[in-house]
Amino acid sequence: MENIIIQPVLVGGDINCYSVARAYHEAYGVKSIAFGRYALGATKDSNIIDFRIDPRITEEEEFIKVLLQTADELAAPNKKLIIHGCTDEYAELIIDHRDVLSEKYIVPYIGKELKEKLIEKELFYQMCEEKGLDYPKTFIYSKGDEVKDFGFKYPVIVKPSDSVLFWQHPFEGMKKAYIANNEEEFKEITTSIYNGKYDKNLIIQDFIPGDDSYMRVLTCYSDQNGKVKMMCLGHVLLEEHTPKGIGNHAAIITEYDGPLMEKFKNFLESINYTGFSNFDIKYDSRDNTYKVFEINLRQGRSNFYVTSSGNNIAKYVVEDRVYNKELDLKIQKEPFFWRVIPKNVVYKFVKNPELVSLAKKLDAEGKSATSFGYDADLKGNFKRRWYLFLYNINQMRKFNKYCK
Repeated sequence: MENIIIQPVLVGGDINCYSVARAYHEAYGVKSIAFGRYALGATKDSNIIDFRIDPRITEEEEFIKVLLQTADELAAPNKKLIIHGCTDEYAELIIDHRDVLSEKYIVPYIGKELKEKLIEKELFYQMCEEKGLDYPKTFIYSKGDEVKDFGFKYPVIVKPSDSVLFWQHPFEGMKKAYIANNEEEFKEITTSIYNGKYDKNLIIQDFIPGDDSYMRVLTCYSDQNGKVKMMCLGHVLLEEHTPKGIGNHAAIITEYDGPLMEKFKNFLESINYTGFSNFDIKYDSRDNTYKVFEINLRQGRSNFYVTSSGNNIAKYVVEDRVYNKELDLKIQKEPFFWRVIPKNVVYKFVKNPELVSLAKKLDAEGKSATSFGYDADLKGNFKRRWYLFLYNINQMRKFNKYCK
């Protein structure tokens, strides 16, 4: 097994994709191949990514054809191809075709049967109920239902049960999640959603009070035997506030919470989960519990908070799937400050002064990182540095506009 060549093949072009490529480049010095429907700033003009555009890559047949062709082109003795989906849609396509893809790639994902139980939020919550994970009070709303008592009061959160299907049919005023403060607003929201092509159920949830800093994100890696080998919990400082970006993490400090992490470890191992999992969680101050919103069947969009805090995500896959090593369980305990926005934006918009001073302290100690601030990619790369400069200005503008 000497001189193995690692070749990551990524699907997606956003910051998730860039962060995975960076993890592989940091660990193995390799350039990732990535596919997307169109060029995106996050992965454009990068020295660490060979980005290939295919407008039809989200179509099932094209997806499989392109990936199998690419595998054949790259095939060489001792070369190991590893595939990662960097959005829900691509991760699901990989899972759905795991059998055919795994003839040519290392595919660190669960099977289709388990996927079906986890992606539909109503089925996921049933599983949480059985396994003892707390989740928000939830009402399942079907198209055409009469509004009746949800079992909890307004304001309520309204979101699609199947978010992949939802995003496949864009419409004016579309949001990742909606807040309805009363029955009238609720009717307006549900009407505008069902006027489009989305026809599956909606999840109506009790609104948990608290700003962005009440959010947590948990990223785990489970090895090929279904044992959790890495856990990294992030205390979210700030999220994006644009209509389509609501809920995307912009700044995180890693933290340790033994009992909470143990609960999720037990959950994952009890369902024999494999690969990366990513949970959105919110602290509910009303009853002092942490409530889970959803599981992503992949590394999260903000996955560089995991790598930069000392848990390089590429290494977990390679050591487990390529070298078949028995990994030790690593639980991140030390705080580390990650961001994908300028520092001054974090310090200006985070309301909790203790979190701001901790972020400043970690930054001063050199325990901080940004996803795009990679010297190996920026050195001598004027286009990339220019993109980063404009990106930061745009982030300041967006937060000043939307983060009220």
